[in-house]
Amino acid sequence: MTSPRSDDGTEIVPGSGRAPSPRADSAGQAWAGRMLKPNPFAGDDGSLLPSMATALATADPGERLVAVVQELRTGRVLVPVVAHSHPGTDGGEVAAHEKQISGDAQADATSSAASALLRTEDGRAALPVFSSYDQLRAWRADARPVPVEGQRAAMSAAAEEDQLMVLDPAGEAPVLVGRVAVGALATDSDWTPPWVDQDLPVLITRSLRGAKHLIGVALEPGRKAELKVVLAVRAGFDRQGLEEELARVSTRLGEIEELRTRVDSIELFPTLVAE
Repeated sequence: MTSPRSDDGTEIVPGSGRAPSPRADSAGQAWAGRMLKPNPFAGDDGSLLPSMATALATADPGERLVAVVQELRTGRVLVPVVAHSHPGTDGGEVAAHEKQISGDAQADATSSAASALLRTEDGRAALPVFSSYDQLRAWRADARPVPVEGQRAAMSAAAEEDQLMVLDPAGEAPVLVGRVAVGALATDSDWTPPWVDQDLPVLITRSLRGAKHLIGVALEPGRKAELKVVLAVRAGFDRQGLEEELARVSTRLGEIEELRTRVDSIELFPTLVAE
């Protein structure tokens, strides 16, 4: 049986009581000018990509971060989609919320997905992303993996207040991508690791000029922060005096605007030097 048609030739759906507009879809949005794009991840089975495996196998933590950031520029990650939860979730996780993870007006259901944030050790929120489905399941078995470009995930993380991203948080060596690196990924701009930034030692040393008993400064990849500032301090401080001096140094560094634009986070590491 052929369905009836209206005067303009549009098929009338039985029981609808009216003919749908040929110019709009079921949500009332016009089809005109829209284009369906091929899904670049149609055959993705969630396996660890060889290039990401190479980046993660880098032994030195600082070099590993650099390699991961480089891989995120062109590679893909899995973003977890989880069921909505109520505020106050335990286990260090921020309540899941609606988040744009695609940024493409023509995107599929991933354009508005409930994506979880995690708390870092210093209390900031970070977007978790995963190198493989196995890593995602190790973190949360009920999460649905959505493959996206690493740069697209960075754009999503950059829209958050703390602008952080953590790769494989349940793995043996999670990689925290700091605010500055996330911003560089999101805007497709260069990122210089702060421990090799040739301007920073001069900037930091100049700002600490006159600090009591401070002999020298060296920069290294951090363990608890992005950058470790090693302070060579003349021996002779008692514990309380050293803590007070470190507090003054921390305050001075926090006042340097240029430092905040170049470095995500800093940890101070004093070493006493006998003269």
